[in-house]
Amino acid sequence: MKAGIVGLPNVGKSTLFNCLSNAKAQSANFPFCTIEPNIGVVNVPDSRLTKLEELVKPVRVQTATVDIVDIAGLVRGASKGEGLGNQFLANIRETDAIIHVIRCFDNDNIVHVDTTIDPLRDKETIDFELQLKDLETLDKKLDKVKKAARTGNKEAQKELDALEKVKKGLEAAKSVRSIDLTAKEREEYIKPMQFITDKPVLYVCNVDENAAVNGNEYVNIIKEAVKDENAEVIILAVGTEADITELESFEERQLFLEDLGLKEPGASVLIRTAYKLLNQQTYFTAGVKEVRAWTINIGDTAPQAAGVIHTDFEKGFIRAEVISYDDFVKYGSEAKVKEAGKMRVEGKEYIVQDGDVMHFRFNV
Repeated sequence: MKAGIVGLPNVGKSTLFNCLSNAKAQSANFPFCTIEPNIGVVNVPDSRLTKLEELVKPVRVQTATVDIVDIAGLVRGASKGEGLGNQFLANIRETDAIIHVIRCFDNDNIVHVDTTIDPLRDKETIDFELQLKDLETLDKKLDKVKKAARTGNKEAQKELDALEKVKKGLEAAKSVRSIDLTAKEREEYIKPMQFITDKPVLYVCNVDENAAVNGNEYVNIIKEAVKDENAEVIILAVGTEADITELESFEERQLFLEDLGLKEPGASVLIRTAYKLLNQQTYFTAGVKEVRAWTINIGDTAPQAAGVIHTDFEKGFIRAEVISYDDFVKYGSEAKVKEAGKMRVEGKEYIVQDGDVMHFRFNV
């Protein structure tokens, strides 16, 4: 699953990308510094994995990951090909969620593509260009559906009704994710269209060091603007985060964070939020060879979870042996959990819970 970092040029996208991943994207004080998208595989911070490692003492540990894509900056007119518009929009369409970085700080030494600092205007510029592109996608589909509806096709008429709602919303400068639709309309007619503005979004308010904990007036403006959207907002001092990642020791990084009044790096908060935004959760396998976090969708069944390890596990699924994370920690080992009668045997209908420690029995 991929989350794409988007925003205007020079708002801190590539600096944020560098904080999140081991890759070093070019970051400089001019527009369109990023042309080809950079992709980084980012570990999902999870203290539960660390605890399981302490208890099991495995040979190796494997974290869950999210792919983060640093996409070229967008400018006004991108939907018509301005700047790197067409390339940008193609790249963002391939992602599953959007991390929208908004500049929420003053600094005369860092140029702004529109010369002045106005986070709400910047957000609306991005939204407008994405909405225009979605309208373009919608209009192509509408012509076909209208023709089918005229023949008396009832299913086509239902689809037409849903698409007309979306058209009305987009023309009123609403993103698809915030348009009032039924669950059936979204699942059957809208989701297959892969509208850009239907993707879940995380707004990252990029602030200066002084606003890293409580934000500032710019942040308040953004929070008010997105309160009716299905979206998350976090505060991040991206430049300061970059400085922290340059420190060599864990102790130095922790002292820096404590001086700022932060408990953990903002980048860690961002990754966990993005993981949640992608509707994902984690289950664990824990043995002496390996303790590993596996990524699944919220709501996946035990066979689907098994299939993440190998397709044969899903095809030949017999049962799952399940220990809750809390029970594993409470009793300290799989053997003691079994002695306490806390290991459960679950079948094909079991919905995996976040943090489950699992073993699968299968036969192919």
